[in-house]
Amino acid sequence: MSLQENTETISLPVLGMTCAGCAVSVESMIAAQEGVVQAEVNYATQKVKVVYDPKVVTTEDMQKAVQGVGYDLIIDAEKGDEKQKEVQENNYKSLKNRILAAAILTVPVVVIGMFFMDMPYGNYIMMLLTAPVVFYFGKNFFINAFKQAKHQKANMDTLVALSTGIAFIFSLFNTFYPEFWHERGLHPHVYYEAAAVVIVFIMLGKLLEERAKSNTSSAIKKLIGLQPKTVIRIADDGEHEIAILDVKKGDRLLVRSGDKIPVDGRVYEGSSFVDESMITGEPVAVAKQKDDAVFAGTINQKGSFRFVAEKVGGETMLAQIIQLVQDAQGSKAPVQKLVDKIAGIFVPVVMLIAIVTLAIWMLFGGEHAFTQGLLAMVTVLVIACPCALGLATPTAIMVGIGKGAENGILIKDAEALEQAYKVNAIVLDKTGTITEGKPKVTSIKWAHQLPEEQVLLERVFAAMEQNSEHPLAEAIYADFKQYGIDTVSVTDFESLTGKGVLAKYNGKSYWAGSHKILKDIGQVISDDLLQHAKALQARAQTVIYFADQQAVLAVVAIADQVKISSKAAVAELKSLGIEVYMLTGDNEETASAVARQTGIAHFKAEVLPSDKADFIKKLQDEGKVVAMIGDGINDSQALAQSDVSIAMGKGSDIAIDVAKVTLVSSDLLQVPKALQLSRLTVKAIRQNLFWAFIYNLIGIPIAAGILYPFNGFLLNPMIAGAAMALSSVSVVSNSLRLKLAKLN
Repeated sequence: MSLQENTETISLPVLGMTCAGCAVSVESMIAAQEGVVQAEVNYATQKVKVVYDPKVVTTEDMQKAVQGVGYDLIIDAEKGDEKQKEVQENNYKSLKNRILAAAILTVPVVVIGMFFMDMPYGNYIMMLLTAPVVFYFGKNFFINAFKQAKHQKANMDTLVALSTGIAFIFSLFNTFYPEFWHERGLHPHVYYEAAAVVIVFIMLGKLLEERAKSNTSSAIKKLIGLQPKTVIRIADDGEHEIAILDVKKGDRLLVRSGDKIPVDGRVYEGSSFVDESMITGEPVAVAKQKDDAVFAGTINQKGSFRFVAEKVGGETMLAQIIQLVQDAQGSKAPVQKLVDKIAGIFVPVVMLIAIVTLAIWMLFGGEHAFTQGLLAMVTVLVIACPCALGLATPTAIMVGIGKGAENGILIKDAEALEQAYKVNAIVLDKTGTITEGKPKVTSIKWAHQLPEEQVLLERVFAAMEQNSEHPLAEAIYADFKQYGIDTVSVTDFESLTGKGVLAKYNGKSYWAGSHKILKDIGQVISDDLLQHAKALQARAQTVIYFADQQAVLAVVAIADQVKISSKAAVAELKSLGIEVYMLTGDNEETASAVARQTGIAHFKAEVLPSDKADFIKKLQDEGKVVAMIGDGINDSQALAQSDVSIAMGKGSDIAIDVAKVTLVSSDLLQVPKALQLSRLTVKAIRQNLFWAFIYNLIGIPIAAGILYPFNGFLLNPMIAGAAMALSSVSVVSNSLRLKLAKLN
């Protein structure tokens, strides 16, 4: 029997990961365990999926292996996600408090070190203030560096620990034994401010990462929250409330008014209207009768019904949406990945250069070989501190995000800004994105009536729609109410499922509903109203008829209106060379009408959430960089699959959480601005990284003493510390230039 035949698959939360390099370390440590077939870390969800043989290796073994390099696994299968969230929140609060305390201690150290270095007892004051910053608030850098070193690994923590540790120890020696250098004709400089500033800056970068990481899975949690925790199961001995985890296929379940539907199934008794916007994105609730399908997470409105469970657990459509969103989120790499990769090489190279520098000085340095070699080695480590490198991306991102917020464009993370300027295909949802997302009355055409008769009929019509449970009735009643039309008291009100409503006023019968109601009661409709109704249907508007016992009295047109700015936005995107597509769960006629109104050449109707995601994947396979713009839960899969996901601010919380960009005004004209902001921000990031690397490429050789044989110049570590700070200032200053940019 092969190993694979005995395997199980488990997903475990990981703690302590702060970069893509961390994910690689966790993956490699678990994969190296005997009995593990495959380990795959999803950095977005902070989880590792492991295929393993439980007879050979246990989750406790995996946990110990990961703990050995400074991370941890939560192996509690039932409460793992809750514990992970709790730990992340505690870490974030703790880190924020540590940064604040460290910054308070660092400010006076910088002031003394840069401007009052000759003040009495200045070195001792700086030492006392810097020690807790480096060894208490920054202790995690040293702990993680040590754990990495035990496994012959190095990361950014290693370089931070080395540079700040050596700078502090070197400064400590110079504070207590300055005569060592005086006897050799040298001044004993201290570098406390360099050590403290480095710790604070790097901790600030970690805080930004922690905040982004803690928000990554919030969309998944909200999707899971759509499913009720308990359900009502119907048994031979009555109704029982049970946990949703106990629901099995074939169970008969009861759904009351206002309840969320717990699992996928089929109605066998009762009727109602169900809000399926999370599946279809359409605002109008769907009538449900016997034999109709219902889906988990959708919301029952006014009626109640019973249904048979057909798909439970991970088989439901909601569970599949959750899984697809999770997979799509995890398949993307953040912009910081490039920096992490370079850092993986940068750190050992700098350490090697520092050691080689000391060795060369020892061999060829002459009279003061050790002294000058030690100074050069410390200078290399100080000047090569990764502060500028660490700030290059987050500062530009912070300013870019702030600039976007000023313009009503909320950007979640670097990934969106990294990708948006490359977009050459945009997929638009229809309802709530191109259109307003709410059905409204666009016109009411009456048969020829006397004014006083029409006023009375309007009041009867309003009363019937007020009593109706149908979502379209709400739109009609709201329209009457808007114009101050009062209702009358109607009698014998009756809802005709799937057709409309019936009521009486003063003994006379009136009907309101779809064309189906006309076939049943056979009222006459005038040629004028008939032609008007056909014209409305051709424009994909929903038509409601109001009739009495003799004839049709009025024709009402209801439509989801196209936003005023949508046509202009589509035209502007096309002018930028971007292909525009529209996907909708609505019918072909409505989709075609909206496409014609907005100038969209490519559209697909009657698509499910998975169809949208598949369509985007197809475009990506063709080499396109795709942006998805949507507003509903049904768009969440497609949003997660896309390269750049944009949600409307007035849309669902799930769509906003999944999307990397949110347009506060829900105005499509903001999209070109978002693309321009992306281009400007990426330009700033590239400039920052260029200067950070150029600074190191020039600074490190000079710090090592490459100019000494030619002109006797040896860089003072104090100047190296100032150059390090200057490099950080230059990166921040370059990022701040984004604030002056104008978005057209």
